[in-house]
Amino acid sequence: MLILPRDALARTFAAVATGDFADVPGTAARRRLLRRAFTIIELIAVTTVIGALAGLAVPRFRGVLERAKIAHAMSDLHTLQIELAAHDSLPDTLAGIGRTGMLDPWGFPYVYYKFPPGPGNPPGARKDRFLVPVNSTYDLYSIGPDGDTSAAFTASKSRDDVVRANDGDYLGLASKF
Repeated sequence: MLILPRDALARTFAAVATGDFADVPGTAARRRLLRRAFTIIELIAVTTVIGALAGLAVPRFRGVLERAKIAHAMSDLHTLQIELAAHDSLPDTLAGIGRTGMLDPWGFPYVYYKFPPGPGNPPGARKDRFLVPVNSTYDLYSIGPDGDTSAAFTASKSRDDVVRANDGDYLGLASKF
């Protein structure tokens, strides 16, 4: 509650009667305060616009992160392929090149499978849409974000795998091979 001195109270009543508030104490200060403050409607409008922009940006950001993880896995596969090629003979596991426990961007270990010597299709080899093995010496791949895979690239479990195919000429998603 505001208590005004008697003369200030009289000036306030006179201002109400005449509509001239120039002499009322504190009126200019109140007007300046009101000009600097935001209304609740303005705050709601700004919050709504920011929320709408964030709603548009978040899905695009997730897509960028997923593409970055795929690119990281492809880079790792390329590095592993170079390290495997640097040896005279292929090791039985990735431990043979000092890469034990190497994880893909989704937290799963990379899969390396050296084919046994012999004629014909190696058992357990990754296969393209015609069910032909995609590599001749070894398979190297990431099982992707779902953590599941199948030998055939066309299987739904294999669509998100990042693979090495054509004996190293292709590195990328199994779904795009």
